[in-house]
Amino acid sequence: MKKILFVSHCILNTASKVVLYNKEEIDAEEDLRLRFLSKAIASGIQIIQLPCPEFTLYGPRRWGHTSNQFDNVFFRNHCRNILKPVIDQMKEYLRNEDFFEVIGVLGVDGSPSCGVDYTCFADWYGSFDCREGLEDTLSSCKLIKNSGVFMDVLKEMLKEEHIDDKIKMTSLYAPEPEKCLDLIK
Repeated sequence: MKKILFVSHCILNTASKVVLYNKEEIDAEEDLRLRFLSKAIASGIQIIQLPCPEFTLYGPRRWGHTSNQFDNVFFRNHCRNILKPVIDQMKEYLRNEDFFEVIGVLGVDGSPSCGVDYTCFADWYGSFDCREGLEDTLSSCKLIKNSGVFMDVLKEMLKEEHIDDKIKMTSLYAPEPEKCLDLIK
């Protein structure tokens, strides 16, 4: 029986991520990502890459955003559109349970799109040009206990298809490495 795992796009393709500048954070996530992928490959897990809603909407030269900026009907519709074929794949793998075991979905906590348990939130909007209190605005970004918008839409779609109880969702999160490493048995 083949084990199937759906992963956030940037777990296989870090080139799709927003450019980050916190070297310590980057190194910790990269270390966990490589440990996870090595363990998954060594265990014979079949990995299916989810599309990246941020890259497919804004491209590689985008600014960092927060989940509340993406929480709008336009971004949610974009997520639904790119997730439709993924849902169909999940349903087909689940329908053929003699051949496949869908072990879950792996997101990336902290992401405004792909966070499963944690996402970033801030009251950012408008032009940065001539904005007073810009440092205060930028420092207002915080990690909150909530899903990113893409994963929230995925959860909604799984529920609509009545397969939410069959798909475990967890995430890559450097401060809690067991979340993803325990997914692979």
